[in-house]
Parts: sequence; structure tokens; C-alpha cells
Amino acid sequence: METTKAGRNLQWIGWVPIAVLPVAAAFCRNLANPWELMWCLCFAIFAGLKWLTWWKAPARVARPTWRSVAYLLAWPGMDAHAFLDQSRRVTRHARKDWLRAIFKTALGAALLWIVARRIPSDEPLVRGWVGMAGLILLLHFGSFELISLFWRSVGVDARPIMSSPLRATSLSEFWGERWNLGFRQLSYDLIFRPLLKICGAGVAGFLVFLASGLIHDFVISFPARGGYGLPTAYFILQGMGVTIERSNFGKRLGLRNGLRGWLFTAVFTLAPAFWLFHPLFVLRVILPFMQAIRAI
Repeated sequence: METTKAGRNLQWIGWVPIAVLPVAAAFCRNLANPWELMWCLCFAIFAGLKWLTWWKAPARVARPTWRSVAYLLAWPGMDAHAFLDQSRRVTRHARKDWLRAIFKTALGAALLWIVARRIPSDEPLVRGWVGMAGLILLLHFGSFELISLFWRSVGVDARPIMSSPLRATSLSEFWGERWNLGFRQLSYDLIFRPLLKICGAGVAGFLVFLASGLIHDFVISFPARGGYGLPTAYFILQGMGVTIERSNFGKRLGLRNGLRGWLFTAVFTLAPAFWLFHPLFVLRVILPFMQAIRAI
């Protein structure tokens, strides 16, 4: 009982970095270039959340030092319980999985450093979007999957961040089971589950989308000094889409499976994507970053 009470009294320690680091990074707004500020905010939020998930991992999970260090510094996922648990059995993947991840990494690099520079300079938004596509492919679909394969090859349960999102046949499946599973795990543990009993699954899920929008606004619009509210509007729209597909109307239209569900998901996620990565962000943050890394 005393140990449990002491643990509760120390819960605040887990929240300190996520409360302090992003604010500290935001104060650097006038000291750094917009793209530098964006990465500072990303790493501040990432580091704070990594610490929080590690701190909140159940005490029953064995925490050898090397696993803790690896989780905090060498794995982009947010499922501390799975990564730290030595008792889990992990299936090793075939050579084709390694080749697929290497191909996606190389394709992302090619888009970023080869294709983007071939786009005329008088088409800056197209240049920036191609560069962003390359960066996402290089990191989230390529490099992060290679890291996942490495950890699973040595027996650590580290699921890929992305799980074939193009195969999603519903908006719920896209956001809940396939896209950025690190954030999905985090939002489920910190937002959805605590609010579930208070306001129900529908409202709790919608608040997850709202929180995601505010975080993206902080990382995208704040460094760009403009476009405020557009990333939040994008995620609010995603929440509305999930509500529609789960409604009786959506069920009658078959929006949760098959070709109709796939098309509904594609339209809802891609058509308003310029709200998420809005023009000011592309022009003021992405293009200068691409110049800094000699991509253009």
C-alpha cells in the first residue's frame, strides 16, 4: 500500500518534461529559423512524451537498463509496455520485409534529393509537397520500419509506426490501426481511455482528433507564423468523417468497408491535406529546410 501511494505521489515527475520542454522550445521562436524551431518543437514534444510513457509503464514490466535507454533514445514508438517487456515473444520477419523497407527509404531519399530539385523553382508549393512526401516516406515508412525490423530481430516487441495505411477501408481503420501508431497508442492511453467513462466513446474519440489538431498547429503554424487553425480544422474534419461513417447513414452507404470505404477514406484524408500542411508552412518552413539539407 505504501509503495502504491508513493508511486502516485511521484506521478508528477513523468509530466515535467512534456510541460517544460515544448514551452522552452517555443521561447526560442525569435532565436531560430522557422525550420529549426519546427524541429525543436518536434523533438521537445517527442522527448517529453517518451519520458512520460516510460515513466507510466507498469511496474510489473521488467526494465533492464539497456531496454530503457533504447526505448528513450533509439525507438520512435510510444508503446513502452511492449518494448520494455522481456517476456514477449516476437516473430522475426522475412528478408522481403527488409528489402521493402530499404526500398521505401531509398524512394523517399530520391524524392527529397533528386525529384524535388528537378521541379521548376517557379513552382515552390509543388517542390515543397514533393519534398515533404519524400521526407515522410524516408522517415515514417522507411527508416522507422528498418528500426522496427532491427529491434524485432533481437527479440524486442517494436511494432512498425505505419501499418500499410493505403489498405485502410474506413477512416476509423486508417487513424486507429494504420497511421502513426505511436501517436495512436499515446492518445488512447492519455486521452481516450481516461475520458471514455466520462463522455463516451464518440466524444472521447473526437477530443483525440482535436488534441492532435492543436499539437499539429503548434508544430506547423507556430513556426510558420501563419495558417493558424488550419491543421486543427483538418483533424476536426477527420473526427467528423469518423462520426459520419459510424452513423446509420454511413452504415447504409457502406462507408466502413470495401471500395466505398476506401474511397471515402482517401477523399477525407487527401482532399483537405493542404489545411494540414498549408502553403505558409511549405514556403516558410519546408523549403528553407530543404535548402539547408541541399535538397534544392
